[in-house]
Amino acid sequence: MPPHLLDGQPHVHRERPRRVRRPGEPLRIGVGGPVGSGKTALVAALCRQLRDELSLAVLTNDIYTTEDADFLRRHAVLPDDRIAAVQTGGCPHTAIRDDITANLDAIEDLIAAHEDLDLILVESGGDNLTATFSAGLVDVQIFVVDVAGGDKVPRKGGPGVTFSDLLVVNKTDLAPLVGADLDVMRRDAAAVRTGRPTELISLTEDPSAAAVLGWVRTQLSAPVPTG
Repeated sequence: MPPHLLDGQPHVHRERPRRVRRPGEPLRIGVGGPVGSGKTALVAALCRQLRDELSLAVLTNDIYTTEDADFLRRHAVLPDDRIAAVQTGGCPHTAIRDDITANLDAIEDLIAAHEDLDLILVESGGDNLTATFSAGLVDVQIFVVDVAGGDKVPRKGGPGVTFSDLLVVNKTDLAPLVGADLDVMRRDAAAVRTGRPTELISLTEDPSAAAVLGWVRTQLSAPVPTG
């Protein structure tokens, strides 16, 4: 499937109403976070675990390439026609928050090609701690940070860390190498997230991402609003 291109022009921020998911529509989960935090690896892990039990697709965002989509195709986590890509032409948050048209068009194409979809994972390109998804694009969002950035990251806050539906602190196996205190990260995340869940994971030690997988399954089993 060809990438969906933005026009490369400045985009005006437009507030969009929260999407109302209707019965029969796939759940849309956004996956965002800084460059190198492990977003694509997490998406790949979720695809491997879920592909035999439900119908899913992935939509990736990169600035000038289709690198993340190509990674998923090379590793055969899903059939190629279930992986689509958007080239944002600018900061990744523009296409997931400010002008989501290209992502919406790509999602429509995926649904038209696979009418039985249960889940669409929408991966943002690597961005900073302020990157969040428009409520008109996804139903819930995961924000991924990694231990290599140091144990100060959760207490820095920012909309992605603070308001995402699930915060994932990835690469916990690196903590001894970078001098990061996982207890500090867990404590600081709890302080800024006021009850929203946080999971600390290592895809090296647990390639299935079991904790995140459990959260995704909970979202899939939640009742679909009818109003």
